[in-house]
Amino acid sequence: MPFTFKKLEIPEVVLIEPKVFGDKRGFFMENYKYSEFADFGIDVKFVQDNHSKSAKNVLRGLHFQMLPKAQAKLVRCIKGKIFDVAVDIRKDSPTYGKWVGEILSEENKKMLYIPIGFAHAFCVVSDEAEIVYKSSDEYSPENENAIAWNDPTINIIWPIKNPIVSEKDAENGLLGEVENNFVY
Repeated sequence: MPFTFKKLEIPEVVLIEPKVFGDKRGFFMENYKYSEFADFGIDVKFVQDNHSKSAKNVLRGLHFQMLPKAQAKLVRCIKGKIFDVAVDIRKDSPTYGKWVGEILSEENKKMLYIPIGFAHAFCVVSDEAEIVYKSSDEYSPENENAIAWNDPTINIIWPIKNPIVSEKDAENGLLGEVENNFVY
């Protein structure tokens, strides 16, 4: 099996480690294989791939799309290093408002699976970083929403000081104030 799947403290969020075959020429790895993900219980068909580049201390998020255009994501850092975060925003969930975070980097090649019903954010801890991520639905501006990256009720422990956020992300509301149609 070319992947190791590890459920995190919020078990719907999964850290995935690919098997890397390397030698003096370089390496080869599979990024995604539907049959193996489905065998583990991640039975998602991804329909859009995205690529993002950010400078050191940039923080993007906490983003999500509401139903009917909600997105599951499979995130991988291909250059540099990020701290990647998922927050459970499913009302009535036993882990509602809780978060998990993992370091993803070009060195460790790990990926984070973030299911529907979770907000996503990351911050860059290297000089710059590039991430690629698959989404289970296409981008839908009319369904997008976001929560403040520094919401005190969520209390994410970010590994950077003074993050650089977009004007839009600086205006995001708190978890209890933001429209959200996810139910556990």
